Amino acid sequence: MLSELFPNVKVEDIWTAIGETFYMTLISVAGTIILGVLLGLLLYLTANGGIWQNKTLNLFVSAVVNIFRAIPFIILILLLFPFTDFLIGTIRGPKAALPALIIGSAPFYARLVEIALREVDKGVVEAAKAMGAKTHTIIFKVLLPESMPALVSGITVTAIALIGYTAVAGVIGAGGLGDFAYFYGFQRRDFDVVFVCTVLIVIIVFIFQFIGDFIANKLDKR
Repeated sequence: MLSELFPNVKVEDIWTAIGETFYMTLISVAGTIILGVLLGLLLYLTANGGIWQNKTLNLFVSAVVNIFRAIPFIILILLLFPFTDFLIGTIRGPKAALPALIIGSAPFYARLVEIALREVDKGVVEAAKAMGAKTHTIIFKVLLPESMPALVSGITVTAIALIGYTAVAGVIGAGGLGDFAYFYGFQRRDFDVVFVCTVLIVIIVFIFQFIGDFIANKLDKR
């Protein structure tokens, strides 16, 4: 029945594309969390009234974040070709998409991290300072734990955006469902392939949204 509805869809190729999409998404989410949290902490800590208040550094980090947020992802991929080729050794395939995916999404997540940290009760931070807590203690024992539900919600939103980015990256040969939909579906006018890939991407988005919401609700102490 399925073969009649989708005659051009090869199950083994679809499974390969799904695996590549998950690979790109999960690895880039991990990289985005690391880089995004670091940038978000810098934005928060160096802001006016922050623990590391430094206007110059804050303006620099803020400018970097804003610039990379403003660049359309497809253009960012092209701009990063030399860097990707140097780092990975190729500009094609799932691994080659990772630098652009991480660099493209980390600034977006950094702003979400900054917002989450600002929502932490300042009284809790001041109390930690009054007790003589050092900066790393305030970060890892107060700021990050208190903002964790918002951080998880933020990375859920970012992960869903990343799934869309992987589809865009597929257009230039990064692999995954976007690659499969474009090269084996659209270019060959096999629109059953495009339809199946679209449905699968939507399902993957729902999976990430469900997991993210579940974890955020579990962490929310309110």
